[in-house]
Amino acid sequence: MLNGLFNGLVQITIITAMNLRNLPQRLGTSSVAVFGVACVVGVLIGVMSMASGFQRTMTSAGSPTTALIMRAGSTSELSSGISYEQTQLISHLPGIAKEAGEPIVSAELYVLVDRVKRTTQISASVPLRGVEQNAFLVRDEVKIIEGRNFEPGRNELIVGKGAHSQFAHLDVGSTLKIGPTEWTVVGIFSAGGGLSESELWCDVKILQNAYRRGNSFQSVRVKLETPESLDELKAAIASDPQLDMDIQRELDYLAAQAEPVSKFIKGVGYPVAVLMALGAIFGAINTMYASVSSRTREIATLRALGFGSFPVAISTLVESLVLSIIGGLVGSLVVYLLFNGYSASTINFSSFSQVVFDFAVTGELLAQGIVAAAIIGVVGGFFPALRAARLPVANALRET
Repeated sequence: MLNGLFNGLVQITIITAMNLRNLPQRLGTSSVAVFGVACVVGVLIGVMSMASGFQRTMTSAGSPTTALIMRAGSTSELSSGISYEQTQLISHLPGIAKEAGEPIVSAELYVLVDRVKRTTQISASVPLRGVEQNAFLVRDEVKIIEGRNFEPGRNELIVGKGAHSQFAHLDVGSTLKIGPTEWTVVGIFSAGGGLSESELWCDVKILQNAYRRGNSFQSVRVKLETPESLDELKAAIASDPQLDMDIQRELDYLAAQAEPVSKFIKGVGYPVAVLMALGAIFGAINTMYASVSSRTREIATLRALGFGSFPVAISTLVESLVLSIIGGLVGSLVVYLLFNGYSASTINFSSFSQVVFDFAVTGELLAQGIVAAAIIGVVGGFFPALRAARLPVANALRET
């Protein structure tokens, strides 16, 4: 039994090596299969890298020690409303971290403004966030990378680097008109690749006056003493009848915001990839049938010399698998070089604002692409392998 198994492996190795050495002679048909698989893998990884990049942007800069408080029942900051008196009550609740004896709390206002995209010259909604100085303590990943921070009480903006890259007239020193108010861009900030990089920031008091919001806010972000302090703070809010509020970890809020867009991208991307995969499978089948047909006498001669039908079939399947994996590697490499880190923007369905994100071609996505290529190769080579195994030896030897 062991001798039979060893002989079978030797035969598979010999025939497979022969097939692979002869691939340059079938370069035309082989290239079709490689190209088809490369396209499938490229589309699959490209679409999934968009979803991965969007998800990473929405959640990467969130912290387990940052909590978001909004009016009860609000699904986003746009639909929330909080009074000044409520923000003061919140700042005295237990579980909130302090800096120099003062609670790290940032009451914020969130509006949408139209800006023109650099590439298309089409207007899109960009978040303009009014913040207090504590916003930089709540979000300690925010850093000024060009210019300076805005000064409280002045019509000055700082711009996230994502918004700066995608929208026109947001360079440091630019003056822009939003509603009846003129603003001056004084700085550009980074936020660890997070959602804040898609926003414009200004002094919350100035934004309240510009949009006639009185002394109201839409959300309050707080820095927790520890991640476990969320439960303590949640209980304190629930016990105060003046605070009809919902509180959640910022990471959870951002993940919920990202889910609709991620599902939409995947819902479009997977069916397209599946349809293309079916085409690639038929391409692989045709390629391998052509390979078997061109080697009819060669296969028959091997069979006549004592090579078994099973090694012949396996060698054909391996050839199909090798071509598909080559296609998968080519598609993966092209997508990685073209799209990894490529900056784009899309609408956030929850806030109807633009989110700037970078495509993320991760190792996990590359592995998925190679697995998909291998599946195409196995399925595409299965029926040609059966044909090679069942080839009538006597008839094939008589063919010219």
